[in-house]
Amino acid sequence: MAGPDLRTPEAIARAVDEAAAHYRQGRLDDADKICTRVLKAAPDWFDALHLAALVKLEAGKAAAAQVLLSKALKLNPGSAPVLANLGRALSALHRDDEAMASVDKALALAPDSFDAVNIRGNVLLKLNRATEAVSAFERVLTLEPRFLGARANLGNALAQLGRFEEALAQYDLLLAAHPDHPEMLVNRGSALASLGRLDEALAAYDRALALRADYTKARIGRGATLAALNRHQDALHEYGTVLATNKNNADVQHNEALSLLTLGDYRRGFQKYEARWLRTGMPRRKSLGKPLWLGEYPLARKTILIHAEQGLGDTIQFARYAPLLARAGAKVVLEVQPELTTLLARLDGVATVVGRGDALPSYDVHCPIGSLPLALRTDVSTTPASVPYLAARDERVAKWRERIERLPSPRIAVAWSGRVDHANDRNRSITLERFAPLLAAGQGSFVSIQRELRSGDADTLAQLPNVTHVGDGLGDFDDTAAVMALADLVVAVDTSVVHLAGAMGRPVWVLLPFQPDWRWLLDREDSPWYPAARLFRQPRPGDWESVIGRVREELSRALSERRKGHPVAGAPFPQDQLHSTAPTEAGPECVNTQGQHSSSCRTARWP
Repeated sequence: MAGPDLRTPEAIARAVDEAAAHYRQGRLDDADKICTRVLKAAPDWFDALHLAALVKLEAGKAAAAQVLLSKALKLNPGSAPVLANLGRALSALHRDDEAMASVDKALALAPDSFDAVNIRGNVLLKLNRATEAVSAFERVLTLEPRFLGARANLGNALAQLGRFEEALAQYDLLLAAHPDHPEMLVNRGSALASLGRLDEALAAYDRALALRADYTKARIGRGATLAALNRHQDALHEYGTVLATNKNNADVQHNEALSLLTLGDYRRGFQKYEARWLRTGMPRRKSLGKPLWLGEYPLARKTILIHAEQGLGDTIQFARYAPLLARAGAKVVLEVQPELTTLLARLDGVATVVGRGDALPSYDVHCPIGSLPLALRTDVSTTPASVPYLAARDERVAKWRERIERLPSPRIAVAWSGRVDHANDRNRSITLERFAPLLAAGQGSFVSIQRELRSGDADTLAQLPNVTHVGDGLGDFDDTAAVMALADLVVAVDTSVVHLAGAMGRPVWVLLPFQPDWRWLLDREDSPWYPAARLFRQPRPGDWESVIGRVREELSRALSERRKGHPVAGAPFPQDQLHSTAPTEAGPECVNTQGQHSSSCRTARWP
């Protein structure tokens, strides 16, 4: 059917009004067709250019929208709405600085434009300026309290700041008015999951999927929540459903990898773990101009660059592979975080260690450090577990010896929290107030190697006379290693501290949240990565009290038996072994298979 006659301005205006009605009712195709006809008849019709751009934006065609908005601005450079929407288009094209400049021009012309303030808030959120974004969205709601989109955005900004209770309150306000809003149900589920209210989160995702069965975000959220409940097989089913129709979704592939690794399926898990490079918002794998090596061919007489690309603990954990490559005939260059260079310089078989960002020597191939388990075809039964592969420096041990050895024995090094900005800090760290009951376990002394004290920690430490805090004197990992070498036991949450202790072969008790990091597997007290580690797991999400109580009981029992001279479960150990700081000589790998420790492992399990 032919379109309306567009030969008069009146007819064009009516057509634009009709297109606007279609746009408001969500009929984007109808609106787009009319706008196309109008602009063919009147290419410089300002309202048609602006409306056509809005239609393109809603359809996810930001580049086309940007072209239309730029044309509209040539006709009317002082249009605040067009400037604001140009900012929206530029932000969608990841040109966020230009987007902010355009929105700021709009607000200079119309300071009370709630649309412009809302768009500015979204740009701020993309730039990780969430505190400013919260202020922007709060201003929008002051200007227009009925603007539901701004309320949703406010919830998202609060969630980005970790203020999940407040975010949940915003989502619930929206759902009170629109109970069948799938997007808000998913946002609610995400906030609830972050608060550890996992059953409620599942219910929110289930409701969203009941309303829209093909809603991918709800399916992914449901899978992640099932994984948080350690229902990894169920989580894998959800991820498989998503990947059946979107096989290149790297975020889901990465989630799938983590579940497989947690279940001990290292063969498939490490293959899928390579999807981490393609995840939303993640830096891409280094393009180094040399071949990527993932174990396809021998490395004899070749130089390989192994480069750190994750956290400090990951670097320490995976550094164990460097000596294996050296023994296979490779020359190994390690590029690691600057704070680890001196520690890892003593790693057996490593030719050169450089800090990240420093000039690199020549090399033939490269491998990200987190890809080494894949390259060396690691599975649970063949995990290389020969420890110690790291050791404290003699001069650092001498520096700390007098201060540590004057403390009553046994000496137990403790750490209860990691970096506050870690993505999983809410789950893996413990407040000192909750950790403190553990520090009342019988004789001996506790040495705090906690480098960063949080609010209230100093006051709590002052009330614990048997705790000596040395964290503020730890200049680097070599200091931490020296204190560990002088301690009889390390007790800590899942941070780089436990990886360092494990790599040194020091007895370490690891306090784990209900959903552990993949490397700790499930339903076991030992670790295939660290033979001297003993794992204490939450029986329920968020239940640190049970963990602390059990560790305290085990510690009290071990100390009591130690005093009596009756060992518990294979200990005590000779003091020369407890305080040995030398790594083992290169030799056969120590392979830990399902809780059985090879006799070639020179480690100290305590008790």
